[in-house]
Amino acid sequence: MTRKYELVYVVSPEASDDQVTDLHNQVEAIVQRIGGSIEKTENWGRRRLAYEIGRHKEGTYVLEVLHGTGELIKEIDRRLKVTDLIIRHLVVRVDEEQTVIDRTRTKRSETSRRRRVARGLPPDRAPGEGQREMDDDRDDRFDMAEVDR
Repeated sequence: MTRKYELVYVVSPEASDDQVTDLHNQVEAIVQRIGGSIEKTENWGRRRLAYEIGRHKEGTYVLEVLHGTGELIKEIDRRLKVTDLIIRHLVVRVDEEQTVIDRTRTKRSETSRRRRVARGLPPDRAPGEGQREMDDDRDDRFDMAEVDR
């Protein structure tokens, strides 16, 4: 089952841009070999670290958004651990957050429909029904002209 992951790695500040590109190409080769895909790659550039890691005070951050299986992530994790240029890396599965959001949205809409039917209303809202939209320029609740001091 393919899932969506975010991989962030910090490359040593001594590494050149060509070496950072080579690391990306290595990750891309692993992903293609195991049958995954890279959705996007962002090079965040050189940044100061929040705390010193070893003797490093800054590094080059790279974000990769991947689609693949657990085997792919295990292989990437194994390879990044033994690469000397990489100071730190972190892989996070992000598709679970979207699943929770979808589940919550579905639950809320079902509850809303059930309550509307219990009140004798149609299950779905009609266009324009519900809370009215407030325009910022027409909101006169805080009109300071009428306040006397």
